[in-house]
Amino acid sequence: MDSIGIGVIGLGWMGRVHTQAYLRLPRHYPGLPVPRLVAGADEVPGRAAGFGFATVTTDWRDLLDDPRIDAVSVTAPNFLHREIGAAVAATGRHLWIEKPVGLSVADARAIVGTGQVSVGFNYRHAPAVQRARAILRAGEIGSVTHARFRFFSDYAAAPDAALTWRFERERGGNGVLGDLGAHAVDLVRHLLGEIDAVVAADSAIFIPERPAPSGATTGHERGTGPLRPVRNDDWFAALLRTAGGARVVVEASRVAAGEQNHYGFTVHGTRGMLSWDFRRMGELVADGRTIFAGPGDGEYAAFQPGAGIAMSYDDLKVIEAALFLRSITEGNPHGATLHDAIRAAEVLEAVETFGR
Repeated sequence: MDSIGIGVIGLGWMGRVHTQAYLRLPRHYPGLPVPRLVAGADEVPGRAAGFGFATVTTDWRDLLDDPRIDAVSVTAPNFLHREIGAAVAATGRHLWIEKPVGLSVADARAIVGTGQVSVGFNYRHAPAVQRARAILRAGEIGSVTHARFRFFSDYAAAPDAALTWRFERERGGNGVLGDLGAHAVDLVRHLLGEIDAVVAADSAIFIPERPAPSGATTGHERGTGPLRPVRNDDWFAALLRTAGGARVVVEASRVAAGEQNHYGFTVHGTRGMLSWDFRRMGELVADGRTIFAGPGDGEYAAFQPGAGIAMSYDDLKVIEAALFLRSITEGNPHGATLHDAIRAAEVLEAVETFGR
């Protein structure tokens, strides 16, 4: 297989990131098949143009009948994941779909097909996180006793931020739980193993009303219309217990004023601790000592030759793209899979039920 025909559905920010990841792939992973940008679909006229697709359309269904397409990225809003993802999977094509894969466990389970399915849990692929995983698996900090995973953002901290689909139950699902909590739960499972129970949980809507948008939005504009109710949570916290007995606090907020992408974790063991902050993505703190990610940690060597050279968020999506194509060529899953999305959704539904 020398090349793989690619379709992308949804050309907003995340669709752009996926598309650029495909374009960069041959430079970082020359041994993989070359992705061919066959078709891009977005309901906004003209938004799919300019990326280099052979064909652009406003109707994603056009991609289902295109024989040139072998694999599809679904980067549309959450409420469209089930319909589009299930339709793509039903054709037997390979699928790279963004988390949370719909609005519920049922939505994620509805993605059924014969192709490979990769899910966009990108933070697990940071080389420093992979280094942390290796340290934990080797038992270098002893048995894990307790940990804290945080995902704080202020993208919705302004009360006049427009009430987009993200704040509606019917289109945005359970709010910050699916948006940021899904990433946090995936990191817990990736680093510490399976989650055995939700011990305690709470959630809240801190900004109960937001102004309606004046027109099409990219997600962060101010609203100028009438106030409408927010239907899903701004914040949640939960105490989880892993199958290994560790206690884990997970907290996420989309209204944490002054916090820009403050994502990360601190893990304590019987002989030491590890800490990681996404904003210093290449650094892992072990017992107060900074370890710089380098060749030998995850996929770092595909990007940089020596430790301490910074990588970016977009690099993580290139890694995901590589794992997706590797899954296709080898016929075995690499990276986060549909099972990971289903388990994250199951945990978050338990958190939401407990919090009520």
